[in-house]
Amino acid sequence: MQFNLLGPLEVIAGRALPLGGVVQRATLGYLVLNPNKVVATSRLIAALWGDDAPMTSRKMVQNGVSGIRRILDQADAEGHGIRLVTAPHGYQLNLDTEGVDAFRFRRLAAQGRAQLASGCPESAVDSLAHALGLWRDSVLVDLAEAGIGWPAFVQLERERLTAYEDWAAAGLELGRHRELVVDLEQAAAASPTRERLCHQLMLALYRCGQQTEALAAYRRTRQALVDIHGLDPTRDLQEMERAILNQEPRLLGRHPQLV
Repeated sequence: MQFNLLGPLEVIAGRALPLGGVVQRATLGYLVLNPNKVVATSRLIAALWGDDAPMTSRKMVQNGVSGIRRILDQADAEGHGIRLVTAPHGYQLNLDTEGVDAFRFRRLAAQGRAQLASGCPESAVDSLAHALGLWRDSVLVDLAEAGIGWPAFVQLERERLTAYEDWAAAGLELGRHRELVVDLEQAAAASPTRERLCHQLMLALYRCGQQTEALAAYRRTRQALVDIHGLDPTRDLQEMERAILNQEPRLLGRHPQLV
């Protein structure tokens, strides 16, 4: 049985299971995000309604939990080692986190980052591509569209971007700058103040023989940083601009030929 959070909420047991209304789906989503530990009913209520919880919120959560149990029972969840138990003041969803796409993503992203740090970009590219491939859309996009927003959404999206940057770094180490340019341009446009993305785009453009475009990417990010945060680029990005202006050989790394 698989629980998918990196997109609309899904529970797969041979097929996608019907998960009911927003309250039931949100209750399940929150429990899957916090597996193998007791989640207080008051915490669930705060997650679903914030400061605007209706008088019947506790009963609505109880009904949602009952509905989730019916879904899990029909799918023989206990046969897969999955149990939703009532605990003092709350509920606990016991499961193997390898069956949750968000936790598999984190494991693969950490694995890829370690491989990159140890000088194995080929393995890193594969691990990170597998991690990024688990994403179908934004985190629990169906709940977000219903007005629910949890800190875990922002955290996972941040980790997704970091994993993408690690994947791009591994690709650049392998000399795949031409393959990466368009993708990096799109990513940098979506995150205009992300300096690591800008650094990677500048490097890819320069290695493709597009020095003017690389310097233009720097100017765009510098302007975005000033406009949005009132900050100048960090020294690292400024040094990248100078290195490109000076056409320093080190920018070509292990791939001395511009393509």
